[in-house]
Amino acid sequence: MRKEIRFAGFGGQGVVIAGKILSIAAMMEGKSVSHIPSYGAEMRGGTANCSVVVSDDDIASPIVVDLDICIALSLPAMLKFEPKIKKGGLLIYNSSLISDKPKRDDIETVAINANEISAKHGSTIGVNMAVLGLLVKKVPEIAKLDSLTKALDEAISERGKKHNPVNIAIMKDAYNLIP
Repeated sequence: MRKEIRFAGFGGQGVVIAGKILSIAAMMEGKSVSHIPSYGAEMRGGTANCSVVVSDDDIASPIVVDLDICIALSLPAMLKFEPKIKKGGLLIYNSSLISDKPKRDDIETVAINANEISAKHGSTIGVNMAVLGLLVKKVPEIAKLDSLTKALDEAISERGKKHNPVNIAIMKDAYNLIP
């Protein structure tokens, strides 16, 4: 198994930390991983994305060109990265902010109202947790939900750990969207 994944959105949506959490969770399960963040000119409000490779074998190159999976949290992110998804790949997009439908019919697309799920739990910043929960339900070979929740303790700063119970609730809510 080798999955090349891109998380993309605006700065402040937590795309880089989502990639870090997924990477830590996969490492906890003995997988090889790489995580490369990328920021636009501004942080909050500018573009942000990160590449994650999860593999059962050693990773010779962390460079992600043809995506197996793209998680798009904003319309500009979806427009930029949808064409880079391999035929048969997966696009998970935040339908709370993206009203346009994906253009391609040769990939699987899953819409998630990530902002609404986050808000339901009293959070304005848990969008990334929602897509992580849905991602591991949809592609369980990457990491298990239990590993994601454990990875929060390592990935989140001391100051932010007080939000982990809400983060876990958001992940579980999104995970349970798909039977």
